[in-house]
Order: sequence, then C-alpha cells, then structure tokens
Amino acid sequence: MRPLVTLAYAQTLDGRIAAADGTSRWISGEASLVRTHQLRAHHDAIMVGIGTILADNPRLTVRHVTGPDPIRIVIDRNLRTPPTASVLADGAATRTWLVCDPQAPVDRQFACQACGATLIAQLPTADGSFAMLPLLHHLATRGVRTLMLEGGSRLIASMLRARCVDRIAVTIAPKILGQGIPAIADIGITTMSDALQFGDIQLSQCGSDIWLEATVRYA
Repeated sequence: MRPLVTLAYAQTLDGRIAAADGTSRWISGEASLVRTHQLRAHHDAIMVGIGTILADNPRLTVRHVTGPDPIRIVIDRNLRTPPTASVLADGAATRTWLVCDPQAPVDRQFACQACGATLIAQLPTADGSFAMLPLLHHLATRGVRTLMLEGGSRLIASMLRARCVDRIAVTIAPKILGQGIPAIADIGITTMSDALQFGDIQLSQCGSDIWLEATVRYA
C-alpha cells in the first residue's frame, strides 16, 4: 500500500521549470497559483527535493485558498536544509518531515530536530538516491494517503522511473526560455514507443496558462 501520488509543476512552453540562472518565479500566473494551492489543500502531504528548498525557499503551504496545510516532506539525504528555511523556521518544522541518510551529520540531525522537524531515516541506494517505492510504503504507515509531488526534476524522474506517479497536474505557461532546467530529468526512455502516455486528459485555461490534468499510463 502506498499513497496516491499527483505530480504537479509549472513549466514554460518549451518544458523548463527554471531559467538558466536558476530563477523560477514566476513561471505561471496568479490564477494557476491559486489552483495549485487548491490542489495542495486536497493532499495529505507535499514532497520536494533539497534542491528546490535551496533554490526557492518555498513555504509549501496553502495561502491563497481556505484549507489545511499539507505535511511538508523534503528529500534531504545529508540534511542540508538550513534552520532558517521556510519549512523549518517560525514553528513550521512541526509539520515538516526530512527524509535523510541515517549517516547524515549528527550535528545537522540535532539542529533539525531542535527546530521540531521529524527525521525519517532511509538507506540510500548505490547511486546515492532513495528507493521511492519503499519510502512511499513507509509514508503510508504514517497516515499519508495522498501525496503531491512538486519537484525538482531529478526527484520527479526518480518517481516516474519507479512508476509511482498516478496523476499529473501540469501548468503550461505561454513563455519560452530556449534553455534552462528541464521539468523532468532522464527517466531512461530512449525510443518513442516507450514514451509514457496519459488517459482521462482534461485541458482548461487558467488565466493566461494552460492547465493539464491526466492519469499516467505505464507500458
């Protein structure tokens, strides 16, 4: 048993989630932001990687709509999340779980716990990442039934490679960068016949953006 996973992110028309200099605010418009917060309010937890925390310092809360804040889950192998990060500061840590290597520096473990964060120790695989499916099973035992995955690109790729994404909710902004950070890193697909496909596709306009929702179909 694992949580139902919804992958949600905003990208430019050419599939970038950030510019070459790392800036990502704001790809999408205000209306899309409100809809994203509505989606957050309907999930038990929201997951991002440490790269997203260090680059954007997101709060990962529901601010633009009425609803409960999800539990914040950060994949942070070596506990690089600074105590001043929005997910830890000012009492936020009591609703923040950090997934880390049990061998993460002890001083950082103490610092994160002192802020009130919950540490979830997971042994990394040979390539230094975490196996997604066992992690999701563990989150289910902690009461997480629905999970919203917001990035970054390597974490998204890991979850897709593990076939753990059930739905997508992608905001497509009418902007082109030409270069920058791709929305999804390599997932090992090298031929068109193996491309991931989608069902129950719903397209709608959200302000000046296009909002796409669908279920994921794995070969």
